Amino acid sequence: MYLSLSDWRSNKASNTSRAAKVAFKASPTVIALGIVSMLTDISSESVAAILPMYITGALGLSMIAYGFFEGLNQSASALVRIAAGYAADQTSRPKPVAVAGYGLSMVARIGLLFATGFAGIAAIIGVDRVGKGIRTAPRDAMIQQASQPEHLARSFGLHRLLDTIGATAGPMLAFVVLLLVPDGYRAVFVLSLAVAILGVAVLVLVVPNRKLGAKPVPAAQSRTSAAEPERSIQVLKFKPLLRMLSRGRMGRMLCAAGLLGLLTVGDGFVYLALMAHGTMDYFWFPLLFVGSNLVFLLLAIPLGKLADRTSRAAVFVAGHLALAVAYLCASGGGSLFFIVSALAALGLFYAATDGVLAALAGQLSPEGSVSTGIGAAQTVVAVARLLSATGFGVLWVLFGSNLALLGVAALLLLAVPLAWYLLLGKASRPIEENS
Repeated sequence: MYLSLSDWRSNKASNTSRAAKVAFKASPTVIALGIVSMLTDISSESVAAILPMYITGALGLSMIAYGFFEGLNQSASALVRIAAGYAADQTSRPKPVAVAGYGLSMVARIGLLFATGFAGIAAIIGVDRVGKGIRTAPRDAMIQQASQPEHLARSFGLHRLLDTIGATAGPMLAFVVLLLVPDGYRAVFVLSLAVAILGVAVLVLVVPNRKLGAKPVPAAQSRTSAAEPERSIQVLKFKPLLRMLSRGRMGRMLCAAGLLGLLTVGDGFVYLALMAHGTMDYFWFPLLFVGSNLVFLLLAIPLGKLADRTSRAAVFVAGHLALAVAYLCASGGGSLFFIVSALAALGLFYAATDGVLAALAGQLSPEGSVSTGIGAAQTVVAVARLLSATGFGVLWVLFGSNLALLGVAALLLLAVPLAWYLLLGKASRPIEENS
């Protein structure tokens, strides 16, 4: 039913040998895109670090309202991810699409200076996340195009490392601003806008506008057998492509990612649950983001390297065990041990799944449709997390944070073996995406 120990060792040795033949070399394009993401994350995470307090404290909205915002934050980008990826594939020019997405998120920062009610905040979050949805798949396609195939997950890990430096600096910036200016939410929003403008400038001026490498082929040559549909499909029509993405190895990956996404509640809930134990003042709330991001920062490249040498699918699925640990720790109490353990487990989860999912989706995508395939994977996860966050907000109100987290953790521990079977079970033709 699953890979035997001997098969696992054989596959691991084979993948390690292939990766060892080519020395890893960081691409200037990957580094430049990492700097863009770093600046953008300083902008976005400085806001994200204060948004739970701003919504539930300054605006006085309920936990259900926050659950809606968290779900919107996770999923609004799903509306455009596949379409943006498809546009990048069709034009073979992902950079203009990425610029449009980063620019839209920059404009949303202006709106934060004026929005004060439920509808205004929802609109701003929606615009910002749509911008993220537009930029993510084209950006990841540029990373894939510029990376060595043998070190793909490692290149994504490098990008995520730079990205996470920004995600760590953003909450620290917000903390310092609130330390100097009590209730200085508006000052945080102004700084966020300034850094977002700088990030767009780096993207426009530094990142090269290269064409994607895949070449179109005649329609007659794009036909393949039902057993191997994704090896030579070209991006010719949108609906047929979506049907192809739902089948075979890619289809199983999307099912597994969606299943696990349904049990991934937003980070803000984990942090609010830690604060709900009453042992930590809300003044320190932004630093919780810093803690988990530091772990991500330390582990992104090592786990990307591990995924390249062993199995990206295995690392992605196993990473969700760390998420279950984070839930258990957040529900366990407000002691320093549980706080540090929850943040470490959350950072480990993102290091094992974020860049690895993009690398896995890129490898399994039909030929010439890398942006669309990555966008499809991100869309499935985003929609699943919308349902998860909205539902969890209701569970929090009905049963309290501790019971809600324990229930989700138990379901996640049951879902991990099923996702493993979908991606690595022998009966499903194991995904050997590193080969």
